[in-house]
Amino acid sequence: MDFELNEEQRDFRVLLRAFVDKEIVPVARDWEHAGRYPTEIVDGFKEMGLFGITIPEEYGGLDLDPVSFALVFEEISRGWMGVAGILGSHSLACRMIAMHGTDDQKRRYLPELATGERRTGIGLTEPDAGTDLQGIRTTARLDGDHYVVNGTKTWITNARHADPLPVLVKTDPATTPAHKGMSILLVEADTPGYQVTKDIPKLGYKGTESCEIVLDNVRVPAANLLGGVEGRGMQQALSALEWGRVNIAARSVGIAQRAYDEALAYSRQRKAFGQPIGDFQAVQIQLASLATTLQAARLMAYWAADQVRKGRADAQTGMAKIFCSEVALESAIGSLKVHGGYGYSTEYEVERLYRDSVLMSIGEGTNDVLRTVVARSLSRGDVKVG
Repeated sequence: MDFELNEEQRDFRVLLRAFVDKEIVPVARDWEHAGRYPTEIVDGFKEMGLFGITIPEEYGGLDLDPVSFALVFEEISRGWMGVAGILGSHSLACRMIAMHGTDDQKRRYLPELATGERRTGIGLTEPDAGTDLQGIRTTARLDGDHYVVNGTKTWITNARHADPLPVLVKTDPATTPAHKGMSILLVEADTPGYQVTKDIPKLGYKGTESCEIVLDNVRVPAANLLGGVEGRGMQQALSALEWGRVNIAARSVGIAQRAYDEALAYSRQRKAFGQPIGDFQAVQIQLASLATTLQAARLMAYWAADQVRKGRADAQTGMAKIFCSEVALESAIGSLKVHGGYGYSTEYEVERLYRDSVLMSIGEGTNDVLRTVVARSLSRGDVKVG
């Protein structure tokens, strides 16, 4: 039993940590408050090859193992969770294309996606369908050698930069169960009728856009049907969301790590009654709790990532996403308590950590829904505990 990263993973984390400490940590608070798009950080992602983390090497990608994939999102989120979203949706969409795309689709898109020359996201959620993806209303009707797509997608990360955007549609709305009539189309950004209509204002998760997209009689070539076969869209999306739960678990660990770091540093510098507040037992108990749950969450995230390496791991990634996301929120609140009144000030990092942590229990499937996913896996015997 080995709880340590291997040498290659450790070296990779050193590179990531140095980049985050130099390029993200010093600017995150000011750029987030100013609403400034992190162009320079994106350029850094390109230089490091991070847009290719889920793309096979034959197409110019890094093809990271799942634990190294988790390290990317943990370290970036330690600096600024919002900018991790730029890579998050992109990497999941790239994995979908790499796993399920035709040879032609892989050749056309993956090399430029690997460098960041092209970027992408995932068009799943709709105004009336989020967790219940089978309830989507976006349709795609085959007309000759094109699909005619109509519908609205919302909460789409990278929407203003995605080209192509994988869009979940119903190619056969009458099929029962609904998922058998669902497919994914790769929609290019300059297609007539495809429009990003608005940016959604958010409590946190800033640094990347979250948008609404309208598709009005958008004609998409049949050659852009992911995998070339209708009716497989739901399975294709779920295969990406499994990695997405590792992504969210790792982001949560990054938030919790930063919350702990900020609380520990503040406890050493802030004085009350003539001594550092870290000398008081109440603060020591809070710091110990933060450190303990942080380390537990990190081990859970890495464990889930390693399970993905071995094969399908819905329950394991669900467990990790649930636990780590709740640790992120608890850590942010705990750090706020250590900071006292200053924790509520935008002059300190911890208020941003709190705002960002709230999303972690919602993204990639709400925690309550994931609990039912885990429970079903346990009941079927797909996974055993103990």
